[in-house]
Amino acid sequence: MTTVRLPLFPLNSVLFPGLVLPLNVFEERYRAMMRELLKVPDEEQRQFAVVAIRDGREVAPSEHGLPDQTAKAEQGPAAGFGDDPLKAFHAVGCVADAATIREREDGGFEVLATGTTRVRLLSVDASGPFLTAELETLEEKPGDEAGALAEGVLRAFRSYQKRLAGARERSLSTSAELPDEPSVVSYLVAAAAVLDTPTKQDLLEAPDTASRLREELKLLRTETAIIRNLPSLPATELTRGTTSLN
Repeated sequence: MTTVRLPLFPLNSVLFPGLVLPLNVFEERYRAMMRELLKVPDEEQRQFAVVAIRDGREVAPSEHGLPDQTAKAEQGPAAGFGDDPLKAFHAVGCVADAATIREREDGGFEVLATGTTRVRLLSVDASGPFLTAELETLEEKPGDEAGALAEGVLRAFRSYQKRLAGARERSLSTSAELPDEPSVVSYLVAAAAVLDTPTKQDLLEAPDTASRLREELKLLRTETAIIRNLPSLPATELTRGTTSLN
């Protein structure tokens, strides 16, 4: 088992290998993380791990009556994640490689990172200025018939795109080239499809590429059929932005 210790950045979304992640960093715990990453030499990778927060775990405490405007917000690296942060996060996440970390005049950061490798969360350490985690790297196994499944998923995804564009009354560009490597296809489709966070998390945790592609094929066919029979779509994009307001 190969393990690594990295800074931990929890999000309300799922990051997949190969996908770009823009971040708007303004909380002090994540500012501290970025300042630490900037100490890494330019020729080395500036990596942190992204994990999805379990539904309902990152919430402010509430009581009856109006909010107390004088009360101080909970502070610290584990603020909002309870006594045991490990329980607040999904078990599988993704390593992010920060290609760009730019500090703003207000002390916040604009970060552009790319997902690289899946990891399993083993433990969380909240003793420092930001969360760190012990992580096990997960091998991406192809599984049976991954190539044939990828072809089927790409066909289903193109049909899904056309239906989705029509439902949103948008034009669809057909010039973009889609990949043909099965694992890349599986991650691209998982990230691009309009699915809720638990479903995306299940796709990230799939035991191999073929299993992920099989599940995507079922999801795409179901979603395409639903769109075909609906006159319009809800404004799902309003809740699925890629920029984190951490």
